[in-house]
Amino acid sequence: MSYIKNREKLLSHGNVRIRQAALDIIDYALEKADPYIATKNLVSLKNNNLHVGSLTFNLRNHKRIFVLGAGKATFPIVKALEEVLGNRITDGVIICKYGQEGSLKYSKLHFASHPIPDEAGYIAAQEAMTLAKKTRPGDIVFAGITGGSSALMTLPVPEISLEEKKVVNKLLLTCGANIIEINAVRKHLSQIKGGRLAKNIHPEAHLINLTVSDVIGDPLDYITCPTVPDTSTFKDAQNAISKYKLWEKLPTSVRNYLKNATSEMETPKDLSDHQLHNFIIVAGDTACVAAEAKAKEMGFNTMILSTMFEGESKELGRTFVAIAKEIVMNKRPLTTPCAIISGGETTIKLDGDYGIGGPNQEFALSAALYLGDLKDVVIVGVDTDGTDGPTKIAGAIADSNSTCMAKKLGISLQHELDWHNTVEVFEKMGDAIITGPTGTNVNDLKFLLVL
Repeated sequence: MSYIKNREKLLSHGNVRIRQAALDIIDYALEKADPYIATKNLVSLKNNNLHVGSLTFNLRNHKRIFVLGAGKATFPIVKALEEVLGNRITDGVIICKYGQEGSLKYSKLHFASHPIPDEAGYIAAQEAMTLAKKTRPGDIVFAGITGGSSALMTLPVPEISLEEKKVVNKLLLTCGANIIEINAVRKHLSQIKGGRLAKNIHPEAHLINLTVSDVIGDPLDYITCPTVPDTSTFKDAQNAISKYKLWEKLPTSVRNYLKNATSEMETPKDLSDHQLHNFIIVAGDTACVAAEAKAKEMGFNTMILSTMFEGESKELGRTFVAIAKEIVMNKRPLTTPCAIISGGETTIKLDGDYGIGGPNQEFALSAALYLGDLKDVVIVGVDTDGTDGPTKIAGAIADSNSTCMAKKLGISLQHELDWHNTVEVFEKMGDAIITGPTGTNVNDLKFLLVL
């Protein structure tokens, strides 16, 4: 199966042999991160017995099954549950990003905006909370909360309007903060995040979390935060706002709410009175691990450099070029042919006017700028959900052809990098990687190959 829709175009120029290897690695990594397959491997039904990992439920004693979900990797989870459970599902509320293809038979499928929330997500989040409050002892509730849910399932506290929450989201996403810092703030402005959805599910119902991690280290309360206890505090949220100097940029209502928070306003820290079962069905580093396995199978010497990269995307792109030069000139840390693989969630700090792009494209553009005519090297950055930043491309590929193509087209790579205008550049150069929504959402995949 190929996830890459413009493979032919990507292989029409540059070092075709090494590009082919890179695209094959991407396809394999995405396939291994498929939540549909992971759900089918975990959940099964035999006669009246529902098996979820090591758990077994006799459905004669559990008459009602509900499904709640939101996120970019949620649809495949719920699709698999519907195929396993069929009409045993009583009801469900699922919120996916606009553009998700497919339909559901036993759950209500809503579409909403990401990464900035909208009215549709707000209404759907209310519906999800209403369904949670209908649960009774003995019910089974599957929760498929995955990356992207913070925007898709938005329900701000009464003191803050949806429009004000949008402003906060945009500030957080463009200041350079990491996801832990961003979500510490978002959870403390929400009626549904930070364990509050779980708090509204009956304590004697079974809440089963099936989630896909897009957060470094797989911390549950930053992956499926509405349905597990929260480890962050108002103090963490305040510290994040201070660190990135956002206090004066916040709407007045948000600033007052955060500054005047009391202990009674805190998110739930303990759900031990609930029947809570957690399964990370696809870990955050899955794409990296799979990429290494595929590269090794193809004959490359391999190294996973790190699955925990954060910080500025453009700086990491330059670093990867330095590693490529070390390999070519000094045969270290690996001898050729080799693959250096990494993951994580790098960011872009935006200020003033800027173009359209995403962190993985910026990583690749920075690499293209410094690669020059370095032969037999390719550097790739891919967002595994298929949409890098607020764009419709998954990422980009760079090699020694990049600077030649840029000159031919009259493109200043440095200018476009400074302006964070990566989509237009890679589309013109034919180096944008297009997958469409992949159905998964684990940590970014960044790697270099050297022949």
